[in-house]
Amino acid sequence: MKAFLYDSLEANKVQCSLCNHRCVIKPGRRGKCNVRENADGQLNSLVYGKLIAQHIDPIEKKPLFHFMPGSLSYSIATVGCNFKCQFCQNADIAQMPSDNNGMIMGNASTPENVVNDALRGSCQSISYTYTEPTVYFEFAFDTAKIAKEKGLRNVFVTNGYMTPEAIHMISPFLDAANVDLKAFTDEYYKKYCGTRLEPVKTALKEMKKKGIFVEVTTLIIPGLNDDKTELKNLAGFLVSALGPETPWHISRFHPTYKLTDHPPTPLDTLIMARKIGIDAGLRYVYTGNVPGEESESTFCYNCGKVLIERWGFLVRKNRIENGTCKFCGSKIDGVDL
Repeated sequence: MKAFLYDSLEANKVQCSLCNHRCVIKPGRRGKCNVRENADGQLNSLVYGKLIAQHIDPIEKKPLFHFMPGSLSYSIATVGCNFKCQFCQNADIAQMPSDNNGMIMGNASTPENVVNDALRGSCQSISYTYTEPTVYFEFAFDTAKIAKEKGLRNVFVTNGYMTPEAIHMISPFLDAANVDLKAFTDEYYKKYCGTRLEPVKTALKEMKKKGIFVEVTTLIIPGLNDDKTELKNLAGFLVSALGPETPWHISRFHPTYKLTDHPPTPLDTLIMARKIGIDAGLRYVYTGNVPGEESESTFCYNCGKVLIERWGFLVRKNRIENGTCKFCGSKIDGVDL
């Protein structure tokens, strides 16, 4: 499948403009994602229609807490990622090509198949998730376009490294995104992800500008990105650049992949980070990977009452009526609450 968003260069080289690596790729070589290859001057996607994962999930698993709560989302992925996170939670599929000499696996599918499966499964949206949707952008784009025509919403769960060109192209069909803002220092991004911070900040602002509903997730790793000043700066950025209505998910780290020498995040650290977010002016701050904590529930920022009561990914009660708090009438931010 011919790739989107690339330019031809001299000597049959190409420059990919899908993500902010903007790889210059020689003939016969692949970009950093390892799933886009230059074939004699044409950039091809090697994962189009090769799905490694297809599941029906609650939308809360993305996590999206302010986007159609309690609904089901048909979730798909191919292999590959443009990040090299040492703490990758889905490394077996996200890092498969990088860790296995370019190996690509997946079951054949079409955009039409995905949309039909979503409708049969009583899903209200399709989520492009598990790995990085940017690397299978062509398949996601074609699927999202059909899904929109059929009345389904589209969701990206993404590292936010898309170029402005890619965001502009997908924005008419993309309804929501959960974006990983992994830390708030460039040093962290370079050392632990092989990328940079600034393009993610730019992408977040661009998504907001395009009217895409955005929630943000930060995985807190002890000793690496749990500094109070850094967290204050991150929360301040969310308030100033995206608005106080932006939900922030603070997730607990568990040792995995290449980062097994750091302990799980202490619960006290998550509580501290949540308080920092609220003190910064964010209306909705959640802790993840700790089922049972009351901070998984949605509270009214005005009267403090519990509006959406959750246990893990399960919505137990929803007390939002016509987008407002049933107790005090305040508008609660989100989509189809």
